[in-house]
Amino acid sequence: MIVGVPKEIKQSEYRVALTPAGVTMLAAAGHRILVETGAGIGSGFEDNDYIREGAEILGTAAEVWSQADMIMKVKEPLTEEFVYFREGMLLFTYLHLAAAPDLTRALVDTGVTAIAYETIQLANGSLPLLTPMSEVAGRMSVQVGAQFLETFNGGRGVLLGGVPGVPPAEVIIIGGGVVGTNAAKIALGMGADVVILERSADRMRYLDDVFGGRIRTLMSSPYHIAEAAARADLLIGAVLIPGARAPHLVTEPMVQAMKKGSVIVDVAVDQGGSIATVDHPTTHKDPIYVKHGVVHYAVANIPGAVPRTSTFALTNVTISYALELANRGMDAVRRSVPLQKGVNTHQGKVTYEPVAEAVGLPYSPLDKWLESIPYDQLQP
Repeated sequence: MIVGVPKEIKQSEYRVALTPAGVTMLAAAGHRILVETGAGIGSGFEDNDYIREGAEILGTAAEVWSQADMIMKVKEPLTEEFVYFREGMLLFTYLHLAAAPDLTRALVDTGVTAIAYETIQLANGSLPLLTPMSEVAGRMSVQVGAQFLETFNGGRGVLLGGVPGVPPAEVIIIGGGVVGTNAAKIALGMGADVVILERSADRMRYLDDVFGGRIRTLMSSPYHIAEAAARADLLIGAVLIPGARAPHLVTEPMVQAMKKGSVIVDVAVDQGGSIATVDHPTTHKDPIYVKHGVVHYAVANIPGAVPRTSTFALTNVTISYALELANRGMDAVRRSVPLQKGVNTHQGKVTYEPVAEAVGLPYSPLDKWLESIPYDQLQP
């Protein structure tokens, strides 16, 4: 199979979908890898690093997209990349289609098979390709929150860990999953007072155990969220429903009741946001806006700020699935339930139900297609 790696064009996105080590593994399996020139520069990889491992460097994105059977990216394609879509192409990347109806329709209209990193799911419910970026985003959410609490960055002038005789900041984290847990680790390390709101009693027991009682947990409910938000110096939205739009758990009146100069970091903004006043994503170059006196940080690609760490972490988990897809084509999907959950669009249909519901398109179960296609037509 021909695997293409174009350069990311989202503003301030310096990650790349494949490290040179990933190229080594694909090339050893007999695949041809096309990398757009300069694609790895932001993550510290020169073109020659890829060439040494067996990749070919092409001069333009159009060349990579047009020649590749499977495109590997980091972020969802932007509007200017829709022209590269074609029937039968495999697209393997983060997609977040529930918050991107135009992209979903473009994929459907062109017959692209789009496999989303974020909806590949194991039998235990975990999301192996989303986890490392959630870990990065969770940890960074506290770093950036602490930064924007500083007066010169628009915050209320609070030091996250306080000092002797002065209490620390209160960090409220809504959601006790991977993002929330990693945010709590950093917030505790910086000396903050941490509260996690979570709706699963079992998860709260787990968090209480692993943190040794150093955080407080609250059952997530509108009442408790409103009460906690009013106390927060830093509020972190860490809610995820796989493949679906994030629910608005923090309402606009709750934000209006927050302290002036407090900070919101909504990690779920790429899925539509879990804070009602996060009405648009921001960028690393212009990361914040102020509404109701509260600083809102709504960058949709938080891990892009640390691209070298993020690129290594991403390739570590994507490469085994990329190898399966390159080796077997759609037969890899037939053989793998986790990959089946990753397929969001195929042959002009939306095959992931939460996406179909979010964008208002018909849902077509993938398993019906898999049952109807002869084995030899699934091979790459």
